[in-house]
Amino acid sequence: MDSRNLSLVVDFVLKGLPCTEKLQVPLLLFLSIIYTSTLVGNVLIIGVVKGTTALHTPMYFFLANLSFLDICLSSVTLPRLLGNILSTKMIPFSGCVCQLYFFHFLASAECFLYTVMAYDRYAAICRPLHYGSLMSWRLSMCLAFGSWLAGSLHSITHTVLTFHLPFCKSNVIDYFFCDIIPVLKLACADTSLNKTMILANIASISLSCFILILISYIHIIVAIIRIKTADGRNKAFSTCVSHVTVVTLFYVPCVFTYMRPDSGSSIDMVAAVFYTLITPSLNPIIYSLWNKEVKESLKKILH
Repeated sequence: MDSRNLSLVVDFVLKGLPCTEKLQVPLLLFLSIIYTSTLVGNVLIIGVVKGTTALHTPMYFFLANLSFLDICLSSVTLPRLLGNILSTKMIPFSGCVCQLYFFHFLASAECFLYTVMAYDRYAAICRPLHYGSLMSWRLSMCLAFGSWLAGSLHSITHTVLTFHLPFCKSNVIDYFFCDIIPVLKLACADTSLNKTMILANIASISLSCFILILISYIHIIVAIIRIKTADGRNKAFSTCVSHVTVVTLFYVPCVFTYMRPDSGSSIDMVAAVFYTLITPSLNPIIYSLWNKEVKESLKKILH
């Protein structure tokens, strides 16, 4: 039978978060606070970087890019989740395609950007005399654009592979947004290629980026230990600890989810909630608390 005749699904139903029927009001309030703090915090970071001449450096240029990605990533999933709690569970087929594409586009762009930020810290701390040539503005723009482009190409691949499949089973997605693994469960065709691509592509990208970041920070730690003055060590440490923290908060649940494409446990959903909703709201707080220059610039702007 022609696979085109099997694609009977016109709309999907997002099942949403489990066991939330009796917690609608507090959950709605909590998620609204999370989304508001994500928007306000990341907009403040972008405004601080743009409005402070001292922060017009590659490091803070990448930070502003990260804040913009966090705003977009939260906006892809959280408004739909809020609507889901208010009983608007239906999502059109085209809407599901768009949500899956933009989610993986933005999330993978963040993966690449975290790696670029680690290289920037390596160049600044391990090669300070050559930092200007290693991280010129032209190269910084190319690295940022490359992160966005690589994220888009990565997402297009998985979106096409997912939605070229016929869907003739149930249209209920047992998840709170359209992601690859839960959508594949509804396909009435062989999904082994898709699952192989998840392991070979998503997991390998996450792991390879994480390994590159780890190698960068091994060199950075060695360089920090060699710094003779306590002030110098503290300054170098403060610029790195915030980045290490947000990388850990993003990568660990992400790798945990996509290294196991056949799993359907509720732990995967908890991990997805964390790196899609919680981490973007924590990033501005982490960078503000541990970065002295951002904190002082923020104070000046707010006053």
